[in-house]
Amino acid sequence: MKILVTGGAGFIGSNVVDGYLAKGHEVVAVDDLSSGRRENVAPEAVFYKEDVRSPEMDRILKTERPDVLNHHAAQMSVPVSVADPVLDADINLCGFLNLLEGAVRHHVKKVIFISSGGAIYGDASEYPTSEACQPQPLSPYAVSKYASEIYLAYYRHQHGLESTVLRYANIYGPRQIPHGEAGVVAIFMDHLLSKKPSVLNHFPDDERGMIRDYTYVGDVVRANIAALERGSGEVVNIGTGQETRTLDLYQTIFQAVHEKMPSLPDALSELARSPARPGDIPRSCLRVEKSRAVLGWRFEIPLDEGIRRTLAWRMGQSY
Repeated sequence: MKILVTGGAGFIGSNVVDGYLAKGHEVVAVDDLSSGRRENVAPEAVFYKEDVRSPEMDRILKTERPDVLNHHAAQMSVPVSVADPVLDADINLCGFLNLLEGAVRHHVKKVIFISSGGAIYGDASEYPTSEACQPQPLSPYAVSKYASEIYLAYYRHQHGLESTVLRYANIYGPRQIPHGEAGVVAIFMDHLLSKKPSVLNHFPDDERGMIRDYTYVGDVVRANIAALERGSGEVVNIGTGQETRTLDLYQTIFQAVHEKMPSLPDALSELARSPARPGDIPRSCLRVEKSRAVLGWRFEIPLDEGIRRTLAWRMGQSY
């Protein structure tokens, strides 16, 4: 089938493009390159440099006639959304509505929408958090993601547009940039490779840092492949169900870097402390039983192995 991936030059989107191509699909990648990189896009994919808010998206959808729209493009930073909620809504809501209108006009069969299990549940009533838990978004970014899910349900009801929502945990891996929900992995790794100290953001009651569910991007690619044929009308968490504090994450990265760079100063094993940022939540971890039942998917790569794979890529690219 033919699949159009927005954000297709970005960290996760470009990995998904590669996964679809490996399965023999035709892929069209769209990205405005504000954070994505053209070199991330495989030469086998058709590429358009375009903003999802642009009227040009209608022409692209009309020309390419994709069977599936996979929507990864987003303003993905919680702090940016807090600083400029209008910009966040313009990109994440108006941009998505522009795509949905075009999808209806040009007979797209299905939309795979990338939402945020790492943000929209807010201060959840259960941990790990299941899809049955009512979202309580606590940042404009989280609000825009949840509102997009509701718009998508409307388009399914009104226009018969098939859809699957994937609520990601905190994704890390090759091609990651130090922005967005799980950018801390790239930040810590870059700092250690440059022999620079890092900072741990935390809430007053726990200096070990916030709890997150870190999921390797290769596993996420498999979920996007499964969603092509399964999960119609469903909202599905994509994560590991395992809680990791920021300090433990840093120590895992430090150990991996130290193995490759024995000269790494021991002093870098310690982190400076700083208050949590506006929009941060103290705890996020996803229940993933539904992903197994609906998509036939579960994570395979544990954190220490994923960090080693990410480090090998990063050192091969930059050092």
